[in-house]
Amino acid sequence: MKAIGFKQSLPINEEESFIAFETEIPKPEGRDLLIKVQANSVNPVDYKIRQNAAKDQILDSPKIIGWDAVGIVDAVGERVSLFNVGDAVFYAGDLTRSGSNAEYQLVDERIVGRSPRNLSIAEAAAIPLTGLTAYETIFDRFKYNPTTDKAKTLLILAGAGGVGSIAIQLAKKLTDLTVIATASRKETVDWCKQMGADIVVNHYELKDELAAKGIEQVDFIFDCVDLKSYWETAAELIKPQGHIVSITGSSDPLNLNLLKNKSVTFSWELMYTRSMYETPDMQRQHDILNHLAELLEEGTIQSTLTTTFNGFTVANLKEAHKLQESGKSIGKNVILF
Repeated sequence: MKAIGFKQSLPINEEESFIAFETEIPKPEGRDLLIKVQANSVNPVDYKIRQNAAKDQILDSPKIIGWDAVGIVDAVGERVSLFNVGDAVFYAGDLTRSGSNAEYQLVDERIVGRSPRNLSIAEAAAIPLTGLTAYETIFDRFKYNPTTDKAKTLLILAGAGGVGSIAIQLAKKLTDLTVIATASRKETVDWCKQMGADIVVNHYELKDELAAKGIEQVDFIFDCVDLKSYWETAAELIKPQGHIVSITGSSDPLNLNLLKNKSVTFSWELMYTRSMYETPDMQRQHDILNHLAELLEEGTIQSTLTTTFNGFTVANLKEAHKLQESGKSIGKNVILF
């Protein structure tokens, strides 16, 4: 099968930042599905791993990355019970395993969902990673409760990104929260409004713009952009007994003492936790993806696809990575095989 990978962490403009090669089609065992990949999408995690996985070494064999894909089940392991050969599926994969930048991929059935029937292949490929991340944040980290959280406020930092785009939709359609998103360009402001945000504020003037709208503090903050830069601001803006969730990490230790007097909860969200550690509730991702498929089929939420690259080629993969690295990407970028 054809695959695209890298043996060294190089700037994306360099010729061998990605290389195409041939490798054996893997064989499914246990609960694995062998999936023939039809499309995948590129996320910040892709370029971050490409930039860091082989910084000071040259790998013996190319590393295949890529997390987010749509495909058809081609073969199944002996313990598979959730899917059959021929099923159309979508998934975000597992950081510890070979990725979706290949014609075939092995994925544990417990982190795979059925692909939404009403979406194109590209539209479906835009959903899994960001959909899982946003869904887990709202319902597994914030633990949204329709009774006690009614009419509370949620601030999403970077509303026009891949995760922010689907988080706005899920929060608006599945909760009673007032959704505030940050954006700074006209096109990103318009996108956040299209996704359903109640209020959009400029992240460069965050506190002042919130204050101008009569909002001094919020109940929930979801950081999708840069926790280190926003930490002190988030600590100021969060209400007593509020909750902050971040997906971005921090290169420096965080001063949790800033949250102490308010008894604020802080959580990380990494949608790969369940698959990396094979947690007892690992199959929840299968259930979430199936719920997302239902929501898409009903028209409750929409795909966040904005850019499609036609063809599984090194050139297209490089262009998709360049777009992600630019920080100007809106919604999701997909490569059709």
